[in-house]
Amino acid sequence: MNQRSTSAPDDTSRSPEPMSVHMNSLDNGASSVDGRRGWVAKLRTTRFGRNHPAPQLGRFLVVGLSNTVLSFLVYRLLLAIGAWYVLAAPVAFAAGALNGYVFNRRWTFAAPDTTRARVSYVVVQAAGALSTSLLVLFFVRVLGTGRVWAYLAAIPPVTLCMFAANRLWTFGKRT
Repeated sequence: MNQRSTSAPDDTSRSPEPMSVHMNSLDNGASSVDGRRGWVAKLRTTRFGRNHPAPQLGRFLVVGLSNTVLSFLVYRLLLAIGAWYVLAAPVAFAAGALNGYVFNRRWTFAAPDTTRARVSYVVVQAAGALSTSLLVLFFVRVLGTGRVWAYLAAIPPVTLCMFAANRLWTFGKRT
């Protein structure tokens, strides 16, 4: 008598393949039951590739945070060595903007360094500064918001507009 006949049937005693094995085969382009090939790889490359807006926005926000920290440190350093605060503020802003140009061009958008990109970036930075000032003025004078809250409320729309302008105009691919 065969020892297998006394054990449970093969299809119930065998453990199923782990889901990760199945997902990896789909990711590598292997056929699935319904015939789709490599849908995970396709999802990664088409929806969240290097040029997709979502990861670019994330990188843009990280660069923006580093710009803010650098600007603040430069401002504090200039004040510590006796610089006039009215002069220290634009110099600190320029340091942050230079940092932003370098890292947004290289890391966020992976764009070439051109004169056109440099000029466009300065224009976008100036428009962002002006927009922030106008929004703060509007929030304080028209809506009666406190000055700090007005500034905090102006940051998100200006940041998103600057991201769009830099993505489409400053560092956008020209054909």
